[in-house]
Parts: sequence; structure tokens; C-alpha cells
Amino acid sequence: MAILEVEHICKSFNRTEVLRDISFSLEKGQAVSIIGSSGSGKTTLLRCLNFLEKPDRGTIRVGGDTLFDSDDPSTQSESAIRKKRLHFGLVFQSFNLFPQYSAMENVMLAKELLASEQPDYKARKKEIHEEIRVQAKELLDQMGLSNRVDNYPHQLSGGQQQRVAIARALALTPDILCFDEPTSALDPELTGEVLKVIKELADKRTTMIIVTHEMAFARDVADHTIFMDEGVIVEQGDPHRVFEDPREERTKQFLSRFTQG
Repeated sequence: MAILEVEHICKSFNRTEVLRDISFSLEKGQAVSIIGSSGSGKTTLLRCLNFLEKPDRGTIRVGGDTLFDSDDPSTQSESAIRKKRLHFGLVFQSFNLFPQYSAMENVMLAKELLASEQPDYKARKKEIHEEIRVQAKELLDQMGLSNRVDNYPHQLSGGQQQRVAIARALALTPDILCFDEPTSALDPELTGEVLKVIKELADKRTTMIIVTHEMAFARDVADHTIFMDEGVIVEQGDPHRVFEDPREERTKQFLSRFTQG
């Protein structure tokens, strides 16, 4: 069974349709890359999945549980939004780290906030804090940042900040890890270090949705590729098939920009 099922998602801002009848599914351990021009709806789709935006229509299911159904008001409670977001980890374009916290503290923060709501938190505060600290240290080690745990964001390169952001997203053990153009704010020489981390996560069969303009990466790392244009999914399928033998004219035109010259 698919871990994520997205059916007929639509989203408009004022009179502008940004997403039109978006449907796709994602298996556990699968990585899907989403490509398309700026303004095609890719970021809005991720924001709908993370409930940063409310879809106008459609259904979102994770692990068979309906998180959102536009025809079912019981799935649209504002009070349940935070819990629904726990299914998704989101890595933004611009890092979004808290400047007043160290790398370690940035990774620990969300987990500590959740832990503070547990009934036994006061009695086990010291023990829980240490457990969270150990997990954060392991994640930063995984990101190649074992010697940067006490550094603040301004003391880190853009690539290092983005790796901290990835560790922070992983700290809550989401069902699906989402990346929104994770290298777009990086200098070219720093892009490779972030793509290397994402590839390692893909090799470990981390379930991921990757919105990216890195075409070779989208082709070679993903299990499935979706091409979006003007708010619709124009084409989707095996990455090598989509890139090497696109069936739709709009896909061919888009990809031709990256093969010319």
C-alpha cells in the first residue's frame, strides 16, 4: 500500500489556479523528484502536503489514514494541523534556522517542545533532554557536522546550514521528508555537499519528495519523476524514461533547455 496518496488536489489564490487536479502516490522507501519551471505549482504542492496551505479540494492520505478530505469537515480542524505536520519533514530553500540557537539546539528544539507536552515530562526532564541530545548529535554526525554542533548559523556556510536543516527535519522521524529546492540558495561549490547528503538518504530508502532544478540529480537519484507545468502534472513515471523519452510536448520543451549546447 502506498504511504502517501494525493488525489485531485486543487488550490487557488484569489482567481489564480495554482494547482489543478493533482494526483500521485508514493511508496515507502521511494524518492520522487518534482521538476518544472518557476510558478508551475511545485512549492504550493509541498505547502499543501505540509498543511502550510489548505487545499481547496482533494484528499491526502498517509499510511491509509485520511489527513485531509475537502468533503469531510472533520479532517479540517485547525487544532489537528500540528499533529498532521508531524507526518512530513520539510527542508526549505532558505534554511530557516533560528540564529540565536546553535546547530545542536536547532535540531533539538522541536523534539523538546513536543516532549514538554508529555505527562511524565517534569519527572523525566533530564533523561528526556539527554535522549534528545544524543539523537541530535547522531543526526549531525550523519550530516558530517560532528565538529560544528556548537556553532551558530552565522558561523556556518550555506551548505552546512542546509545540512543542519535536514537534520532538524529528520529529528521528528517523519513518514515523508520533503525538500523544496534545497540547493537554490547555495553557491555552486556548496551544492554538491547537500546533494550528497540527499543521495545518501535515498540510498538508505528514506521516503522523500524532492522539488529540484538539479536535472541530473532528479533523474539519477529518484525512483519516480513528476513534471509539473501551469499547476498540472503533465507527465510522470520512471525518471530515465521521462528524461530520455518524454511523451508530452511540454515535457520535451522543458527538458530541451537543459540539453542544448
